[in-house]
Amino acid sequence: MYMYYSYQLNLLKYSTQNLITTTMMVSGLYTSAVLTLVLLIAACRWVLPVENARILAVQTVGAKSHWNFMRGVLRSLTDAGHNVTVFTPFPDGDRENYTEVDMSKEFPVKTNLNLKQAMEIYGRPVTYFYMLTASDSKYCDTVYKNRQFDQLVHDGNGGNSERKFDLIIMETRNLDCTSYLANALNLPIIFTMPSPMKTFTERSLTGHVSNPATVSHVMALQAVPKTFVQRFTNAALLAYSTLRTTYDVWIMKITNPRRYQSSTKVNPSIIFLNTYHITEASRPVVPNVIEIGGIHLKPKNKLPDDILEFIEGAPEGVIYFTFGSTVKLTTLPAHIEKIFKQVFSNVSQRVLWKYESEMKDKPENVMIKKWFPQRDILLHPKVKLFISHGGLSGVYEAIDGGVPVLGFPLFYDQSRNIDNLVNSRMAIALDLMSVTEETLLNAISKIIDSQNYSINAKIASERFKDRPITPQQSVVYWTEYVIRHKGAPHLKYQGLNLTWYQYFLLDVIFVILIFILLVLFITYKVLKRIYKYALKNKQSQKLKTK
Repeated sequence: MYMYYSYQLNLLKYSTQNLITTTMMVSGLYTSAVLTLVLLIAACRWVLPVENARILAVQTVGAKSHWNFMRGVLRSLTDAGHNVTVFTPFPDGDRENYTEVDMSKEFPVKTNLNLKQAMEIYGRPVTYFYMLTASDSKYCDTVYKNRQFDQLVHDGNGGNSERKFDLIIMETRNLDCTSYLANALNLPIIFTMPSPMKTFTERSLTGHVSNPATVSHVMALQAVPKTFVQRFTNAALLAYSTLRTTYDVWIMKITNPRRYQSSTKVNPSIIFLNTYHITEASRPVVPNVIEIGGIHLKPKNKLPDDILEFIEGAPEGVIYFTFGSTVKLTTLPAHIEKIFKQVFSNVSQRVLWKYESEMKDKPENVMIKKWFPQRDILLHPKVKLFISHGGLSGVYEAIDGGVPVLGFPLFYDQSRNIDNLVNSRMAIALDLMSVTEETLLNAISKIIDSQNYSINAKIASERFKDRPITPQQSVVYWTEYVIRHKGAPHLKYQGLNLTWYQYFLLDVIFVILIFILLVLFITYKVLKRIYKYALKNKQSQKLKTK
């Protein structure tokens, strides 16, 4: 935002200088001064940002990684002087311009899940999409049953009195429980999406459908479909997930409707997406999809003394191993945990292992803790390798720190995320449930012993940081843009105004087919008549000859 205004002011300065010169030549110094003053006043009104906007934010998913993304967005806005009121199950405490409504006691939170169960539920598309709508309804119900939220919805946005809020920021769900709030408060809404684009909801959110021949489904195993089999399975996955979720929402409206389902659909003014085109495969997006991958990244802090001493005392460097906040590494199958222990005891590096309890037979070169300051660890130059499940927060922290990755994707978008790093030649991917001591040790040795992975990680880091403006500045600029332009309806894609059969030109194709069939039918009739006429002529010629 600041770079944008700097550009506008520089442009204004040069325009003003030219105007002064011309005016002085024509009308003298007095006229020049008056015109310049008028121009400056008008220009200042044009370039000044929105001040003290009142923003209502709602976190609709009880996952820490989702909240980290939303928190980064809200922190950017409060740092810019805007006032934020947020309903969240992860309270951080009020601060200047920032007020929380604590929903932690009533909200279903996804942290420290059993690894194997999480993989079975969230790692299989058929299982995941079967339970998605029911899961969304639980989250939405929890939000709308909150007493303060319910009062806010019923009171509206101030009626004829002073407005309470100027804008809503909310994480989108497949089940639409956002439109009811936007209509009740008569406000534009911005969506946050802490994952790559949810391809199965992309049409309903943006009006656009990405081509499955070139853009991988969010749950695809690969970052880019390259073979016929991958394109086929990608198209089938997109069709299944879209039809399944649409059907489930329709059934819920009939059998067990919620009040928030009765509202007229409100499309988002902006979608803040947790991707960045340098670390994602290139793909087309509509104008109101704004990539802010890395918004959660914080400035470097000093590491705790015990961790810092452990890292700096490692002559061969350090390996950092975690599967994030959603699953517990203590729930690793016993034989797989044994493989990791055996391999770690045979590497020359020290290992930081996020582990939620005491560990039996812990190797001497391993430090375990329930929590590590991941961001600060990955910025330390002695960290040689990050063993990760491929969550986006960790992926961006690894890229920002220039650390190569050994990936064990577990579920949802993680296979796709890790494959993006593999395509950048800064990572190796392995299957957790089929890993052996040999494959694990070989992968660790290959990444650490070869300089190529580290070099490529540094190249990815340089590209990631090479941006015209920071994610924080982008959030502030586009949020203020939506407020300045009354919801910015001009950014919404025309595809939102079309039905599905109009969007895919099925009506046009139908008319063309009818026209072709009509032409063929007329041609057939004409040729048939000509043939009959010719045949009749031929027979009469024969009779005359006889």
